[in-house]
Amino acid sequence: MMPEAERFDSNGNPVRDKKKKRKIWLWVLLALLLFIVFDTSFVVCKENEFKLIRRFGRVERTVTQAGLAFKIPFIESVDTIPREIMLYDIPPSDVITSDKKSMIIDSYVLWEVTDPLLFAQTLSCSVANAENRIDILVYNAMKNKISGMTQDEVIRSRDGKMTISDVVAEEDVVNNDIVLEEKTKVVQIKSLTEEIMDHIGTVYEQYGIKILTVEVKKLDLPDDNKQAVYTRMISERENIAAQYTAEGASQAQMIKNTTDKEVSIMLSKAKADAETIRAEGEAEYMHILSEAYADQNKSDFYTFVRSLDAAKESMKSDGSGQKTLILPSDSPIAEVFTQSGFEEVAPSNPE
Repeated sequence: MMPEAERFDSNGNPVRDKKKKRKIWLWVLLALLLFIVFDTSFVVCKENEFKLIRRFGRVERTVTQAGLAFKIPFIESVDTIPREIMLYDIPPSDVITSDKKSMIIDSYVLWEVTDPLLFAQTLSCSVANAENRIDILVYNAMKNKISGMTQDEVIRSRDGKMTISDVVAEEDVVNNDIVLEEKTKVVQIKSLTEEIMDHIGTVYEQYGIKILTVEVKKLDLPDDNKQAVYTRMISERENIAAQYTAEGASQAQMIKNTTDKEVSIMLSKAKADAETIRAEGEAEYMHILSEAYADQNKSDFYTFVRSLDAAKESMKSDGSGQKTLILPSDSPIAEVFTQSGFEEVAPSNPE
């Protein structure tokens, strides 16, 4: 049997090889098409994002759990929405206080998406659109709140608290004394962040987002009036310091007067007590004397002792070495020696 003759095309290439190559290309295209269909049929949702599956532009379902989700290829599309806390840095802006002082406030906002479907319907899944809305809300809240506050109130509300030191006088009951004590108390006031958040309220919920906090990075004065404001603030602080000094001096004088009065009262009482004790001592002394003189024997003994004491004092040496006691015969001291058995001895004449 004769083999079939090979056919050739007009270019001289075998017709069989050409069919084989065509089949190969068809299989390659089919495999590529299957891969594309398979790849576009699954959606990968991460932990930090939401997935919105649309069909002809309409949102069919929302994927909120991390993992794989299925969609119809070429018919359904996917939008990605961030699922994390985002930071929006608000540009610095000028605000006017109630006392007509201009201030520059620089702040930032922490926010997140809470309702991805509402976020897509109102803001077209755009973070930029959301930040524009937040900018308007926060700026209006800042302007309205600060316009109702004085510059000092804005500065005090920066940290949400104010420290006050006061010197008070307290009476020590145990020691009967007045003690000066400095007491420091911290007065909690509403911070500027809380004021702004209260003014914003929950209006942001209509966009499917949530503003977590509004923090003030910098609160400053314009350069053109900064020095004037500093000068005025220094003058006000000096006036306040002078007032505190005057009040302190007044309180010090009051405490001094009270202390002097108490000291005078205590001295008068001590002197009165001393006079009372002295009078009681003298009365006791006179009572002892009266008892001593009531009995003749006691009286004689007392006179005898006092005479001996007087003689002893008289016999003390005055530095000349003489210790001779010359007494008249009627002297009480001479009577003591006479009664004691001593006789008067006249000096003998050697001649």
